[in-house]
Amino acid sequence: MQNHEELRQKIESGGAEKYHEKNKEKGKMFVRDRLKELLDDDLDVEDAFFANCMDGSLPADGVVTGIGKVNGQRVCIMANDSTVKAGSWGKRTVEKILRIQETAMKLELPMLYLVDSAGARITDQIDMFPNRRGAGRIFYNQVKLSGRVPQVCLLFGPSAAGGAYIPAFCDVVIMVDGNASMYLGSPRMAEKVIGEKVSLEEMGGAKMHTSVSGVGDVLAKDESEAIAYTQKYLTYFPENFRSKPPVAETKSPASFEKTISELIPENQNAPFDMYQLINRLIDADSFCEIKKNFAKELITGLARIDGKAVGILANQPRMKGGVLFHDSADKAAKFIQLCDAFNIPLVFLADIPGFMIGTRVEQAGIIRHGAKMISAMSEATVPKISVIVRKAYGAGLYAMAGPAFEPDVTIALPTAQIAVMGPEAAVNAVYANKIAELPEEERPAFIQEKHKEYQENIDIYRLASEMVIDDIVEPDNLRKALELRLDAYQSKNLHFTERKHGVYPV
Repeated sequence: MQNHEELRQKIESGGAEKYHEKNKEKGKMFVRDRLKELLDDDLDVEDAFFANCMDGSLPADGVVTGIGKVNGQRVCIMANDSTVKAGSWGKRTVEKILRIQETAMKLELPMLYLVDSAGARITDQIDMFPNRRGAGRIFYNQVKLSGRVPQVCLLFGPSAAGGAYIPAFCDVVIMVDGNASMYLGSPRMAEKVIGEKVSLEEMGGAKMHTSVSGVGDVLAKDESEAIAYTQKYLTYFPENFRSKPPVAETKSPASFEKTISELIPENQNAPFDMYQLINRLIDADSFCEIKKNFAKELITGLARIDGKAVGILANQPRMKGGVLFHDSADKAAKFIQLCDAFNIPLVFLADIPGFMIGTRVEQAGIIRHGAKMISAMSEATVPKISVIVRKAYGAGLYAMAGPAFEPDVTIALPTAQIAVMGPEAAVNAVYANKIAELPEEERPAFIQEKHKEYQENIDIYRLASEMVIDDIVEPDNLRKALELRLDAYQSKNLHFTERKHGVYPV
């Protein structure tokens, strides 16, 4: 019989000291130290602590599972121990992960995955890979949990092969720069199988996934930053879909020299920084951005207005003019679904020329991706507020929750424009032949006259008169208008339609 306390201490210490030292050299914390930093007071309960304890080389079988609190809210935790066979999965590892997921389902608590794993133990594949309670069921459970409870992945190291789907099925993926990676096939496998020579960073590194593929959402400089982001992120969410997000103490927006009126250029095509508008509308220091480095022409993030959680979608005129591409449409669709699943109201800040055109984007399926965004936005039943900041042209109006998509309100600033296309493009489309026939010296005056006629046709007060929009708000009163609207729409309750599910343009 082994001494109980000695066995506990051995299990708690993880793998051999040489693996701890190797992790320290990479700036990686021991799994239990990560949990102490993340949780309010370590794990309240830990499950299957003695898993595989008869094998001295596999303490806890390489994964810690249990329940703890973050910001006073209970959460379920799965955390790989990379000092034990590189955090790889055996039969008992998989069973522990399945059980904590099932606990999250029963208790309807958020599920956090602290991932640092080399993937399956090939030697154990018959025991843990193909059967009914094999590794595939982890992903099945994630799909069942999706939209029911928040699922967060903190990626501290590798997430290899099939294990890469743990982050893929989470609501948000925070990746630590330099250490985190995810890939279906390693660089060595790629060279062997398809003859491609590639580095780990190019194949599946944190910078690549948070800026190119979009599979990662947040790039953290180190593990402490990843943990701090997670703690902040969770403050915007209820414990499950049945609840409303917690309300925080109201803060005024941060102070700036320029007012909103002074910030927004009169010229519809002049770039300005949409972050500056966002920071003048939301409670100070409340912005929690998602996918900051991916598809930068669209900004998505969580924030608070009057203490209430909101999801912000805003076109960024400083990046590609704020035009939507296939990647930004995907980015929007995922974010809208996230907010709608957990009862977080949506605020759309539209300053959009439309969707991108051209061969490259058509071949990339921009119509399909745009339809995905519009589907997600249409189905969202949380309060939706659409603000036309300067312009909303063509299908850009649709994508940013335009009037046809039942936003609770469409607000416009006094200089805003809504049209099929901008004045320059419209005049060219209608009068190109006429302009070509005119003497060159007469063309500028003709074009200017037609621009003026077009501007009068799409005058925002005319659109308000026709009830296309619901209100015209002075820029410096926009924050107050949002406060009042969000407060008024708190009791919104809407069932979208009766069906099994839509056939999505994925």
